[in-house]
Formats: sequence, C-alpha cells, structure tokens
Amino acid sequence: MEIGTIGIWRRHQDGLDGVEEIQDLGFGALWLGGSPSLAQARPFLERTRTLPVATGILNVWQHEPADVAAQHAELTRAFPDRFLLGIGIGHPEATSRYDKPLATMRAFFDGLDAADPPVPRDERCAAALGPKMLDLAAERSLGTHPYFTTPEHTRFARERVGAGKLVAPEVAVVVETDQEAARERARAYAATYLGLTNYTRNLLRFGFTERDLADGGSDRLIDAVVPHGSAEAIAEAVRAHLDAGADHVCLQPLGHGGAPVDDYRALARALL
Repeated sequence: MEIGTIGIWRRHQDGLDGVEEIQDLGFGALWLGGSPSLAQARPFLERTRTLPVATGILNVWQHEPADVAAQHAELTRAFPDRFLLGIGIGHPEATSRYDKPLATMRAFFDGLDAADPPVPRDERCAAALGPKMLDLAAERSLGTHPYFTTPEHTRFARERVGAGKLVAPEVAVVVETDQEAARERARAYAATYLGLTNYTRNLLRFGFTERDLADGGSDRLIDAVVPHGSAEAIAEAVRAHLDAGADHVCLQPLGHGGAPVDDYRALARALL
C-alpha cells in the first residue's frame, strides 16, 4: 500500500464533506480519528476512488480481534490496497477496564494473527509513545502512528523501531498567521490531551516540565506540539518530523471546522 509522505487526519464524526478534495489534492492517505470501527471507515472508502484510508486508531478495548479480522478481510476484498488497520490502547481516563496495556495489545495482535483469515502484519500498525509499546509495534505490525508528539519523539520512535518500519506521526496544525489567535485555537485543542496521563508522561520524557503542562500549556509546548502560522511555516515544522525519521506525517488542521478545505488546499500547495 502506498500512502505517500503527507496525509490528512480527521475525526470520522466530522463526516464525508471534503474527502474527495483530500484525494484530488494528492494527499497520500486519510487517517480517521475518534476511535472508529471498520464499519465507520467504510463510507470514506466508498466516497473515494484511490485514497488509502487508515483507522487512527481503532480502540482495542471496544472490539474483539476476531470480529475486526473478519471485517478487515471484507474491507480489503472490496477495496484492495486501500485500507490500513491502525489499533491502539487509548488512555487510562477513557475506560475503567484499562489494565496491563502492553499485555492487552499483545493479546489483540495474537487474536488478529489467529483469525481466519488473519490480518497481515503489513496491513496493520499501532499507536505507540513509550519504548515498550514502540517495540511491540515494530515486532507485530507495519510500524507506529504516534499522536500529540514533537520531532524529538519522532526521532526517538525511528531509533526504537529501526529502519524499514513505518513511523507516521499525527501533527495538529493551525493555518493562521495571527499568532495569538492561532495559539488560542491550539490551546483549546491541546486542553484534552494535557489532561491525559499517557500524553503528559510522554511530553515530560522529551524535555518539557510540569510548568510547561500547567495552565493550558506554555507557549513553548504549544508551539512545539501544534505548529501554526502560514502553510509555508507549517511545512517547515512538518519537514522537521520527516528529517527526524518520519516516513509519513498526517496533518490535522484545526480551527476551521470539520472539513477545512481551504486549509487542505493551502497545505497541499506548500507540501505536495
């Protein structure tokens, strides 16, 4: 499956508006957030002709691996070489069942392997931040899809998973040249993730402090995690991830609705 260098990330709940534009502009893949099921991914494949679609990510607490494998087989028969199964453990605040995340992910991979037919290793990837989950992603899948990270984490992820494995970070961006307005939108988005321990622990591992995490995030943190400015300035931030070892960067434009077509166009001009 060819997903190119630059993709788009958007919540599946935002619907199908603008999806054809993502394809026609030349983005390499569409990543669906908001913990989609495979059934919820299907309309995006049906609406487009050639655009690869990935789940970013399917939450393993909400699904049984045998069911996922059966749906994966159905989707890939209908849309050959266009669907990538991204799975992830989510975060402790999202489920009362959260326990032994590494073992749970390993068991889910076991279930995908044991299904008839199984989900091929090169048709699945895993969300991962910490070293042990990155190791598991490299061992059991195509690679990793980190979220809410910096180029420093991308470099770490590349070193950890090694050559030949996919590193495809999500990068939220604000296409807005008014710095204060852009930071306001970035902070509104970041507020959720600064309240989730898996993301805050990861930021602390990469040079940020408790002070950076407080009060909605310091300017230093917000600017590093959510690049903003002109599309050309954002392109420089994206290249920092690519230079750090990313194969593919999926961009999540913020602040202009669920289908920000003007942002897609501006980013395509700057990056494609």
